[in-house]
Amino acid sequence: MTLTTLLNANVLDVDNGTIVPDQKIVIEDGIICEISPSTAGVKSGRSIDLSGATLMPGLIDAHVHVTAYTTFGELAQAAPSYASAQAARLMKKMLMRGFTTVRDVGGADFGLSNAVAEGLFEGPRLLFGGKALSQTGGHGDFRAAGVDAYDPSYWQPGLGCIVDGITEVRRAVRHEVRRGANHIKFMGGGGAASPTDRLDSDQFSEEEIAAIVEEAAMANLYVVVHAYATRTIERAARLGVRSIEHGNYLDEPTAALLRERNTFLVPTIVTCQAAIRYGAEAGLSSSSIAKEKALIEPAFRAIELARNAGIPMAYGTDLVGNMMQELQLQEFSIRREVVPSSELLKSATIVGAELVKMENQIGRVANGYFADLIAIKGNPLNDISIMENPEHNLMLVMKGGAIHKNEL
Repeated sequence: MTLTTLLNANVLDVDNGTIVPDQKIVIEDGIICEISPSTAGVKSGRSIDLSGATLMPGLIDAHVHVTAYTTFGELAQAAPSYASAQAARLMKKMLMRGFTTVRDVGGADFGLSNAVAEGLFEGPRLLFGGKALSQTGGHGDFRAAGVDAYDPSYWQPGLGCIVDGITEVRRAVRHEVRRGANHIKFMGGGGAASPTDRLDSDQFSEEEIAAIVEEAAMANLYVVVHAYATRTIERAARLGVRSIEHGNYLDEPTAALLRERNTFLVPTIVTCQAAIRYGAEAGLSSSSIAKEKALIEPAFRAIELARNAGIPMAYGTDLVGNMMQELQLQEFSIRREVVPSSELLKSATIVGAELVKMENQIGRVANGYFADLIAIKGNPLNDISIMENPEHNLMLVMKGGAIHKNEL
């Protein structure tokens, strides 16, 4: 048995958007087992004085690509061993930013998830979906227009696998289930990074999408979709997809459908801004950067519509490349233009936990929850920008009771 006590903590109650001052948190074998005023007695074991820092749940990024140290086109040509080494480095940096859980939606596999769980390297809890399913010419097909050759090896690093027809999509989902996936991802429409598809295109037939959803449901998994266009979003929600990634062209009728179906939205505006600013240097094509520019303005309107409709929005970033991965916390200040700080903090904690179906384990500072905790200087309810400077403001990072950073 290991026992750790955190003293003098100002605890962020993310449900109510308030701070509960001067609390003591007792952690036993990685689980929070007591929350009480700091004046109460301290049991044996290790104790840490937070000196009034804000203690909050570890952050959840619901849209990452932990293997994406470079563009997806280049990644598909990398050695698996090299991509894994890069992923280990990227994940440690995510943890040091305060993200204790991340959901990978294209590229990560059970090997990386197991490596983190077994402590082979430091990183957030990794929820993976394996390869994203893409139709020929879809957002997971990175062949140039004049190239027909395709390496079908599943273990070649990359974003997705190419499948066509009901039989192939069913088989692909069953393989991901066999490999232990936490969710299933498919490309429902065009994307910015892929070379030959358009942002307004739909991908996969409704029969194929229904087959993907059915196969996932039979394994008690949920489905995630890459979707920008209104029609793409509507088809996915109507056919039972749980999580809409991006959703930039959401409109009012479709927002009402998402609310009716209790479908989650994961906006990722930071990746658009990052690609516009750094994309050329990172190796993105001019056509990809032009697509990103077209996505910015509608993204803010989509967030406003989603918020007004009461759609649950999780925190996601979708960053690719070493340089842009460093911007993971900037989604806070970007969304601040239309979303209050208290709701942003919910997005990165309890909403993310609900999305990944771990709402009784992570996302709150509460008895019986995993001790996934971070301590930060200042009050993020008053100034969300303090979240974006972890080098100076992030004092403590704890995942499952294990301390990964302690500058108290």
